[in-house]
Amino acid sequence: MKKDKDQRFVNFTMADAAQAFRNGSLTSTQLVLACLDRIAAGKELNAFVTVDAEGALKAAAALDQARKMGAATAPLSGIPIVVKDNIHSAGLRCTAGSPAFDRFVPVEDAPTLRKLREAGAIVLGKTNMHELAYGATGYNGAFNTGLGRGVRNAYDPSKIAGGSSSGSAAALGARMALGALGTDTGGSMRIPPALNGVASLRPTWGRYSSLGVIPIAGSRDTVGPMALNMHDVALLDAVITDDFAMPSVELGELRLGLPVEFWENLDRDTSEVAESVVTRLSRLGVTFIDLGRTGLTELNNAVGFQVVVGESRSSMEEYLRSNGHAMTIEDLARNIDSPDVKWIYENWVLPGKFPNATGELDDVAPMYEQAQKAGGGRDALRARYAELFEKHRLDALMFPTTACVAPAADDSIYEEANFRRLIQNTEPMASAGLPGLNLPVGRGSCSGLPVGMEFDGPWRSDRRLLAIGILLEGVLGRISPP
Repeated sequence: MKKDKDQRFVNFTMADAAQAFRNGSLTSTQLVLACLDRIAAGKELNAFVTVDAEGALKAAAALDQARKMGAATAPLSGIPIVVKDNIHSAGLRCTAGSPAFDRFVPVEDAPTLRKLREAGAIVLGKTNMHELAYGATGYNGAFNTGLGRGVRNAYDPSKIAGGSSSGSAAALGARMALGALGTDTGGSMRIPPALNGVASLRPTWGRYSSLGVIPIAGSRDTVGPMALNMHDVALLDAVITDDFAMPSVELGELRLGLPVEFWENLDRDTSEVAESVVTRLSRLGVTFIDLGRTGLTELNNAVGFQVVVGESRSSMEEYLRSNGHAMTIEDLARNIDSPDVKWIYENWVLPGKFPNATGELDDVAPMYEQAQKAGGGRDALRARYAELFEKHRLDALMFPTTACVAPAADDSIYEEANFRRLIQNTEPMASAGLPGLNLPVGRGSCSGLPVGMEFDGPWRSDRRLLAIGILLEGVLGRISPP
């Protein structure tokens, strides 16, 4: 990526920017211009569908003038952010990374974005993503601004950014913005942040509004925040939820569970960095509990994709009706660009089919009903999580977010093994609706690529989980930029 003209603000956090605004060493306009320079220099990352330079500079100028006149400042006043392109933003097209929505321009912000704008955030643009959010790689051929296919990694453009919140994480990793919104159905708020060295939160399901979002599955989708450090993630979360309370957490009181199955199939870089984190934190007084094989993966296998596919058609059809789209879901499917997403729509979503225990395609409805049945598969998964937290008095489960650092951005990414290594650890908690963090913890000695650690907490423990993330980031340190 070409170097931008002004390097002074490259590694600014939101707190750094706010302090600089207060002491007069930086204006919102200067910060926005620096971000726009980096966006222009990083076109090969394919991180953006739409860049709203004019709108961002106009908003920055208005905030600079208000600050000069002594107006009270809001928590995010002058902070440049980016927004995943399946989240409605007034006056900017919202494509979900698909030609099917190429001409859709929402008239109002999604409630989550509206909260950030009301707090003073400046939207730089809409970020590219795995098409329709239906994947973990971001290897999407639509809306590319560089020569290669798909959203590329901020640390190495020959690698993928992960999905589906690909562009949001790549833009942050490349220091094109200070904060971002993404969405998560099975890992999309954690996989791209892990691969691009970005901090993030998948909130407890239902804690954020789901309105104004192009969906996959209504009972799994959630909007979430990401930023360059955990303090900023916590600030974004506080603004969205109006919950600024931050519990007190001490290292010597932390109890973190290690589920064996989430520490398997790791590549060398991920294994080395993750094990070093356990060693360092143990020396600082953190208690680790070896949970052995927890059964979470097996419980999720009976409910995960069955719920996603079982809700995909109805969720999308309801969205199309509610938002005045003239096209049908069949029209949408005909305009999908990505071969993997098109295959899923044609073979699973539209006909309502999913592989049964023998691998043959079968009606997904009975599988979905069993997963949702009271006391059934999904309830059993949630109960197992609750049992682990209660029995071992755990603050969180800890494990590598992905089993590997970012893979190569080529057609080998379509191989199922690559997909499985990306999503093996992120899916179960999403099925259970629990909160989880991605915390960047290091860079691989072989690849130089970021490694992320995930922390999954009990239902509605989001603010305590964020406090844990802030504490651990403070002792582990932030990873170096690209």
